[in-house]
Amino acid sequence: MEQRSGTVLYASMIYAGAFVIWPRLKPVAAGAVAVGFCWAVEFFQLTGVPAALSERSLAARLVLGMQFDWADIAWYPVGVVPLVLLHLWVRRRRARGGARADPGSRAALPRG
Repeated sequence: MEQRSGTVLYASMIYAGAFVIWPRLKPVAAGAVAVGFCWAVEFFQLTGVPAALSERSLAARLVLGMQFDWADIAWYPVGVVPLVLLHLWVRRRRARGGARADPGSRAALPRG
């Protein structure tokens, strides 16, 4: 399970990194960039270049991995999709006025 959680965490960090590089990206676009990047790195592992680089560098191992795994292809979206959905939810909530628009929030209750 540790390997899968690492794969999910890697994908979520790539999602966050997309906003560092392109701060104005929309959540769905950032999600597509993140999953696309992860898949590209995973398929790049088929060449053997990442494995060779990973033997010499911890940074290369962390960024590029060492060997291709079909399961990773499915796990990358697991790390990104929940973040995209959460990001969209937060943006919509802010657009509606946040807690003030939520009738169940304490801020919306009359004082008295």
